Amino acid sequence: MATVFQIAAIVAMFAVGIVLLRGLWNMMRAGDSNKSQKLMQMRVFLQFIAVILIVGALYFARPA
Repeated sequence: MATVFQIAAIVAMFAVGIVLLRGLWNMMRAGDSNKSQKLMQMRVFLQFIAVILIVGALYFARPA
């Protein structure tokens, strides 16, 4: 069970990084501000999911 949470947490962290980079890229090239706002909202949501998965991985990885 711990392995599932670890893999899911890693995937979520990569997703956060990708969305963050896309949002920054959009802001640097003076793209649509609505798109930047949506990307940053998505980043916050993905960070929430990543934190939940990390806590789950730590919980299930602890010794009995």
